[in-house]
Amino acid sequence: MQRRFQPFRFLLRSAATLAAAVLAAAAWAAPSAHADLAAASGSEVSGMVKLVAVPGGASLYVMVVGLKPGIHGFHVHEVGDCSAPDASSAKGHFNPAAKPHGSHAGDLPDLTADANGVAILKVDIAAMSLESGPAGVLNRAFVVHADPDDHVSQPAGNAGKRIACGVIKAG
Repeated sequence: MQRRFQPFRFLLRSAATLAAAVLAAAAWAAPSAHADLAAASGSEVSGMVKLVAVPGGASLYVMVVGLKPGIHGFHVHEVGDCSAPDASSAKGHFNPAAKPHGSHAGDLPDLTADANGVAILKVDIAAMSLESGPAGVLNRAFVVHADPDDHVSQPAGNAGKRIACGVIKAG
């Protein structure tokens, strides 16, 4: 009698394994984006940013090298254009709701570079949309600044020159 049910047990186990695999694949298939940061303003800074959609926003994974040890401003800028030598082609901070600096969509936590000039940051950003369009960050730019952002000065936090820039692309 037990032999007759063994194929059904195998099918049930296989179905459970398949369901787990499908759920795992769905998690890996979450929308994502990336940016390769390249030097600007004569710096030797480079790095990468990976964005992954999570419920209510996005997770950012950032690694930047070649920085002066210390704190550096880090923002999303409104235009995905890093062609100017000083990255001024990326325009101002991304601010679709016209909020004051310190609370607009382009404000990100500062990067802190260690004694070797390496900054690593993992942060969840609420309400960050990995879409294009007026409220999304796709086709905009990440910019790293030479100095800390004071999170108060208008309109950009007095973070100094732009030392790295990267366009945000899907995938």
